[in-house]
Amino acid sequence: MRDLEELKQEVLSCAKCPLHQTRTHAVFGNGNPHAAILLIAEAPGFYEDKSGQVFQGKSGELLDKILAASGFNRNVHMYISNIVKCRPPKNRPPNETEKTACLPYLYQQIEIIDPKIIILMGATAVKGLIHPNAKITQIRGQWIDWRGRLALATYHPSALLRNPQLKRPGWEDFKRVVVKYRELINAEHHSDYC
Repeated sequence: MRDLEELKQEVLSCAKCPLHQTRTHAVFGNGNPHAAILLIAEAPGFYEDKSGQVFQGKSGELLDKILAASGFNRNVHMYISNIVKCRPPKNRPPNETEKTACLPYLYQQIEIIDPKIIILMGATAVKGLIHPNAKITQIRGQWIDWRGRLALATYHPSALLRNPQLKRPGWEDFKRVVVKYRELINAEHHSDYC
């Protein structure tokens, strides 16, 4: 089996869809390559495209606060990636051609990292991994069996920033992740809030 670094080099030079023409950096993913949790979001945004790192800017700051409250650290407890690895123009959702070109990379990341828990952040992640017609409002907060792994859909931090009313259900979702993490990975996992 390939390793993560080999796959990353392939992604960084990928030209399988038109997004490679407008990217500054392909954003492969970051975190612990042996993590029990894989967090999957939509696509790189402006700050991610500039830095080549996942979850930067205000969304990244909010994610870090949520993770800290849950007792998680993005470099220790999880690996973070996206449905597509290059920024769509003006941060629009990735189209079918872009998702089709990039999803095989994500599937390989999942196989290599071998997480026990997958967190799907936002509608694009849900549609990309679960089903094209899946609605995050209908499945968020529920554990789903995805190819023998547990997946949970929740809101993307950018949605929480746009609509603060979603923060409470988003936090409830992360409390479910903490409970499942204690059940499957580390019974002693500590969080001050759940």
